[in-house]
Amino acid sequence: MRALADALVTALLLTAAAASPQAAVRVVTGPTAIEGGDARAAGDLTIVNDRLAFALAVESPVPYGVPRGALVDIAAVTDGKIGRDRAVIADFIPNNWSAWPNTYQRIKVLERGPRRAAVEAVRDWGDVTVRTRYTLRDGADRVEIETTMVNGGKAALPDLLSGYVLWPRGGFLFGVPGAAEQGPVPAGTPARTVAYDEDFAVALHAPYANRIEYGSKDLYLRHTLKPGETRRFTGFVQVGASGDLAPVIAAEGTRNAGTLAGRVDAADGAVVIVERNGEPYGWTLSRAGAFSLQLPAGEYTVYATAKGHADSDRAPVTVHAGARATHDFSALPGPGRIAFHVTDDTGPVDARIAVRQGRQPVVGFLGRKTFFTGLHARGEAELSLAPGDYTLRITHGGGFTHAARELNVTVVPGAQLDQPVQLARFADPAAKGWYAADLHHHADQAEAVTPPADLARSQLAAGLDLLFVSDHDTMVNLPAVTALGAKRGMPVLGSMEFSASWAHFNAYPLVPDGELKIDMGTASVDAIFAEARRLGASVIQVNHPYIPYGYFASAAAGTAPGGWNDGFDVAEINGATPGDDGKVLQKLWADWNAGVPHYLAGGTDLHDVWAHESGSTRTFVHLDGAPTAQSWAAALKAGRAYVSGGPLVFPDAVFGSRLFAPAGKSLALGYTLQSGSGIRKVELVGDGVVVDSRAPADAPRALRVTFERVAQKAGWYALMVEDAAGRKAYTNPVWVDVR
Repeated sequence: MRALADALVTALLLTAAAASPQAAVRVVTGPTAIEGGDARAAGDLTIVNDRLAFALAVESPVPYGVPRGALVDIAAVTDGKIGRDRAVIADFIPNNWSAWPNTYQRIKVLERGPRRAAVEAVRDWGDVTVRTRYTLRDGADRVEIETTMVNGGKAALPDLLSGYVLWPRGGFLFGVPGAAEQGPVPAGTPARTVAYDEDFAVALHAPYANRIEYGSKDLYLRHTLKPGETRRFTGFVQVGASGDLAPVIAAEGTRNAGTLAGRVDAADGAVVIVERNGEPYGWTLSRAGAFSLQLPAGEYTVYATAKGHADSDRAPVTVHAGARATHDFSALPGPGRIAFHVTDDTGPVDARIAVRQGRQPVVGFLGRKTFFTGLHARGEAELSLAPGDYTLRITHGGGFTHAARELNVTVVPGAQLDQPVQLARFADPAAKGWYAADLHHHADQAEAVTPPADLARSQLAAGLDLLFVSDHDTMVNLPAVTALGAKRGMPVLGSMEFSASWAHFNAYPLVPDGELKIDMGTASVDAIFAEARRLGASVIQVNHPYIPYGYFASAAAGTAPGGWNDGFDVAEINGATPGDDGKVLQKLWADWNAGVPHYLAGGTDLHDVWAHESGSTRTFVHLDGAPTAQSWAAALKAGRAYVSGGPLVFPDAVFGSRLFAPAGKSLALGYTLQSGSGIRKVELVGDGVVVDSRAPADAPRALRVTFERVAQKAGWYALMVEDAAGRKAYTNPVWVDVR
């Protein structure tokens, strides 16, 4: 009750501060009034003016194990009303999500308004002092951020990636124009990233940045910090109450800017998109049929579009400094509809429908590029699409069990097309006792954007046999996913991703009403494992073990609190980091050589089911009966499993089992393999070394392989399989004793 009362008082103070012209800028202590905010403790700070509010986690835990003092909530203020939180974290990271060794954080309010408010957070990162100042001015639509790093140690810190990050809560992301998922900031391009939807825009401007990570959510400077050296960073986070990027572009403050303006013959809500050098640069929304956008002088291509409508023709325009260029757009044709009915030889099946060619809107809220059949009407989907020609890809089973179909269709304004689709099944692992799950899959907590119902639709379309959800440090979605599984007769493997700054772990199965009771900002590995077991987990999984904040990497670097603890059960082959597969295999092979039963598991680390496919990396477990969460987890823990990105493996001797080879006699190991694209390569690994290899010339879709002569000594054997599409499967071992 006291917490509720504190929150109500804070809400009243913040609302009054935002609404009152005399209040200007205010700093309020207590649980934030930002809707859905994470700064919920009595000592947290919220800073507000008439345009925006943001909150600092002084006492509340910060996501991903970042030390306290970070900016964790930000929202627009409209007509005196504070909106919904749009950020998981928007703060400074000293070195690309590597471990953050931290012993203190000090938060100080420097100015409380009314014309300006400023708060300073001082934290340590090893021998480095990180000092960040957040400033909000009266009437401003942005939070100014300034950070200094001071190396107080005796050693230089080379090749750091330091800078500000914006990990949004919901919506879409428009990254640095023309940039890749990671790499350098393209020359001549503004270093900014924008989280947005129809009703908000939050932009991070980082003029210092020369490096992009995580699809433009992180804007870094690659640098070295010498002993005694100070490095200064400045940027700002800009907030708006609509998905219009005109204020974001104008805020870049180019001195040679001009204006592009005109009219769109369409209802309010048309979007005018600007391209530069063939890449989307930004957009603005029309109001009462008119638009205006400030742009740096230069050559552009522009076009107009709207939700469910066709794009206009593209037109070249030239913007001159201090001048006004104009272009008008005629009417945009409206949408048509397609009703899909997807089946296989057994009847209706869940399906994923993706636009391969055709209109794919740059602006996320104008229309999806991926669709799913219904939860309650299996195999049925009705799509509203802008008119035009499309190539659509329809799948069930993610390529593991059914061949995909591609359809060429024409959408006509105002018309409906009835489209049956029959998919051909080529494999049925469940009929042989092999059941699959994607063991790293988020819903809509933290930076993930997939509501539970859409998670279920995506995993059903992928042909997975168990539903799985693992949000960061919360089990809030387990009840909803459990209910969805019950309606569809699907077991649910409930999980949570324990997310420290130095390691992430999935633990499962967990019950729906569990609650995390440790502080992930300070917990040791021992405390995390103990909490996972307290919550009922029989399996602890090391996620992405060799990324900068993976447990194996952090333990080797000495940055994991508590050091090494081998109390985990499985280590992940992570679909998002395939380059680390070999490292994970080498580590587990070394464990198997020592007789330690740490086994393989696999998942996608999926956050957005419309951008990536559920189950593209999955774990198959062998069971003698129908799966339950408990039986499936127990079989995985016993090693009766393999991980695959495509090939199917059916062994004569189930992985994890122990075989006995009579002395002096050879031991044969047999496998039946399948892949929709064909089997290209098969390798038998014994005690960490490839002992036999097969490469069928014609890459058959089904292959029987028998390794006749297995070495007559105690040890283990596992299989690696690659299909013609380059997708791989890795198995757990069978153990061989000689007697």
